[in-house]
Amino acid sequence: MIGTGFAGFARAYAPVRAQRRLASETFCPEARGPPERTVTTDNSIKIMAVDDHPLIRQGIAGLLSVQSDLMLVAEATTGREAVHQFRVHRPDITLMDIQMPEMSGLDAISAIRSEFPDARIIVLTTYAGDVQALRAMQAGARAYLLKDTLHRELLETIRAVYTGRKTLSPEVSFRLAEHVSDDPLTPAEIRVLRLIAEGNANKEIAIELSLSEETVKGQVRNILAKLGVKDRTHAAMLGLKRGIIDL
Repeated sequence: MIGTGFAGFARAYAPVRAQRRLASETFCPEARGPPERTVTTDNSIKIMAVDDHPLIRQGIAGLLSVQSDLMLVAEATTGREAVHQFRVHRPDITLMDIQMPEMSGLDAISAIRSEFPDARIIVLTTYAGDVQALRAMQAGARAYLLKDTLHRELLETIRAVYTGRKTLSPEVSFRLAEHVSDDPLTPAEIRVLRLIAEGNANKEIAIELSLSEETVKGQVRNILAKLGVKDRTHAAMLGLKRGIIDL
């Protein structure tokens, strides 16, 4: 659990919570009645929606149902289920959330792409972190969009990815450009940062990682310098915001 010194996380994640609410409203506005389904053809782009929030999946289904060239063929609530459903339905496009139980979206992308190298996957998430976006693209995603994106942008991205293009949302592109010259954290430093975010002191981190306390102190100094922050709390908050770590 995060220690009491990290009360600022609640404030830091207020925008994420607001973004999730906006995503639900964007995809599932209550004022909007059930859409009239448009007849699709055999040439329709087949789509799978992967998200553990039913409102998001319902919203995607409603959005796609009025597009004559798009057809929802499968849904999944976990990364593991997504891999299975991909094998069964072979969708042209997969809309993939990142944070899900059992298997994360990133792991699901890697698993699907290892079996089906030509799989075209679009990450659709609430997290705009540059490191997480980079990991998703490196895992094989063709696009990275935020759930509060406009309907038109999502539909255009689906069609663009189907034709072989790659794309990022403007906000994610900006954040990637902002940190492109940063000195990345090493795997060892990421492990330390994750333990910091969990509320561990240097001595506890040293015991957990079988290191000397001086070694841990040196790694903490490196983390603060690389992230451009002055204390451990802000380092953990920034690590979570950018997707360097998750809890």
